[in-house]
Amino acid sequence: MVVPLEESSQDYVVLNPHNGGIIDLLRLLLFRDIEKSKFVDCPEGIYDAHFKRRWLIFLSIIVQKILNSVKKPLAWFGMALEMWLNLYCDNGNSLGLLMNILKWKVVIPDPKSARYRSNTAFMDNRIQLDKNLIYGDNRYYAAFSIMAAKLAYENAAFVEETVKDHWKMEFLGFYDYWNEYQELATTQAFMLRDKRSDDIDLTVVSFRGTEMFDSDAWNTDFDISWYEIPNVGRVHGGFMKALGLQKDHGWPKEILHTTSRPEVAYYSIRDKLREILRENKKAKFLVTGHSLGGALAALFPVILAYHGESELLHSLEGVYTFGQPRVGDDKLAEFMETQIHMHNVKLVRYVYGHDMVPRLPYDDKTLMFKHFGTCVYYDRFYKGKIVKEEPNKNYFEMKWFIPKITNSFMEMVRSFHLRHKYGHEYDEGWFLLMFRTIGLAIPGISAHMPQDYVNCTRVGSLETLLPDASAGSRPSQIISLD
Repeated sequence: MVVPLEESSQDYVVLNPHNGGIIDLLRLLLFRDIEKSKFVDCPEGIYDAHFKRRWLIFLSIIVQKILNSVKKPLAWFGMALEMWLNLYCDNGNSLGLLMNILKWKVVIPDPKSARYRSNTAFMDNRIQLDKNLIYGDNRYYAAFSIMAAKLAYENAAFVEETVKDHWKMEFLGFYDYWNEYQELATTQAFMLRDKRSDDIDLTVVSFRGTEMFDSDAWNTDFDISWYEIPNVGRVHGGFMKALGLQKDHGWPKEILHTTSRPEVAYYSIRDKLREILRENKKAKFLVTGHSLGGALAALFPVILAYHGESELLHSLEGVYTFGQPRVGDDKLAEFMETQIHMHNVKLVRYVYGHDMVPRLPYDDKTLMFKHFGTCVYYDRFYKGKIVKEEPNKNYFEMKWFIPKITNSFMEMVRSFHLRHKYGHEYDEGWFLLMFRTIGLAIPGISAHMPQDYVNCTRVGSLETLLPDASAGSRPSQIISLD
């Protein structure tokens, strides 16, 4: 039995896809008393389980079961592909690799070295910050944030070298945080500090997103479990667990740190930020992430607000997320809009094209998941606009199927002339083109990759009044990305 967040919270629905079989799945669809299902843990009588809700729970469990069934081969394929790509590059591509094989001098990649790149990096190998960036201008934080969010997919040595040698900033650490429910260190993040003076002191927290061959991470995205935080709202269960939800205590304000207890993300990062603020009261911090990392970035200030961490919230420069899924219900959204206004915080989420992840879990009368903060939406021409909600807000709506396929095809066509229009750094190699091809069958997959989000912040156009995330607490800004 899952213990609810607090004694005062008796509202939760947790899916257990490992339990039960075909008969249990049929029972889930046919009977309303889902609290008796082996797949669902929730208090008796609290959840109105009409057919559409049971159907969506059914689909969520099916998808998670499929992902669990391919977990090992998917991970092996991802590791083999990553190793091959690094082997290919480290030996000078095809001819160099052949010559090294003949000479018995093949360079074997070291997965822990600063030269070793992830599959994500092979889609977009840019590591340098935009040379046109000027600290403090209107688009600085977004362009910097997506690079930090993309960098989070790399190993610790790669991240450290990039931060110190290429970005000329202080590397604070790379962390593998514990998930008590998975009993694995499956939450990754890194921190850096850009300390130019006492007045310019910015710490960046970047959470790693969903790795493309990690079925556990995709399971978290497709899991529609939720818990209620008293006086805050219902929050996505998988994301809360990844951020540091405690099995027996929910979200206590403090936890006991011991040498034998693995660190969890929220408490560890919060304590590190407290130390920085004690050192310099003028210091600011920024939180970012792509995909799952964006969800964790969006939830981090939620728990800060729940714990009454006013000093930290006032020092929060902003939260910038890219391809972020929904993290809670309308009550949570209202709670955060109030906190954004109260603490004068920017919370901006970027959505590119038909990216599927920001459109999950569903925002309808059945599931009630809602986004919050300012949404900046870009189309395939990298033309941006401020919208209340991205078009096609629920991914599986059939009326959008043909437009999504058409858009995926045009994105592939665009790949061949981006370099000519913007320069060699916008070249899309064969690996990314392969994913563009997959996007023809499953539109929204290739649109989720960081490549397009980097392009949006560098060459995208957005000339409009940005309604501040603080809903009027500071003057609106003119955002120009031309």
